[in-house]
Order: sequence, then structure tokens, then C-alpha cells
Amino acid sequence: MLRVNPAGVTLAVRAQPGAKKTAITGVYGEGAAAQLKIAVHAPPLEGRANQALTSFLADTFGVPKNAVEITTGELSRSKVFLLRGVTLAQAEVLLAEWL
Repeated sequence: MLRVNPAGVTLAVRAQPGAKKTAITGVYGEGAAAQLKIAVHAPPLEGRANQALTSFLADTFGVPKNAVEITTGELSRSKVFLLRGVTLAQAEVLLAEWL
């Protein structure tokens, strides 16, 4: 789910658009293929769900929106985000609080 990157960490996410509210709902998959499951309030139209996910991750990890970038899966439910300026240790601590 988390991987070290020279610019920060990457986070594998499984998006569930059209939910009542945006929130982390658990883990999708197991082992190296595990993804953080996030319910997204915005619909998957015109990139609104991606924008909502970017904002949610920026707020959650305490970084500006421009520090969160979709690296793969822009049109898929399975996405990988680059979180610039976040260390693996910081991300692991935050994820442990939610899961």
C-alpha cells in the first residue's frame, strides 16, 4: 500500500465514488497488492472524484494539494498517489491510527 519514493511516498488507493461522505473505509486486497479503501462523496464525473481524493489526502497527511499527485489510475478505481514531502514513517503512523 505504501512505497518509498525519492520525492516522498506512494499510496495505493481503491476509490469508491458516490458515497455519502469521504472517509477511509478499510483495506482492499492483501499483502503487496493491498490498497487503502476510500469512499468518496463526489461522483466519478469530469474528474470530480479525483479532485475530492486529492483534497482528502492532502488534508489527511497535512500537505498542500499540489503535493498530492495521481501517478497511475486516473480513470480507474485503483489509483496510486504520490505524496510529496511525506516520509514512510509519517505515513505508517497516520495509517495505523485509521486502520
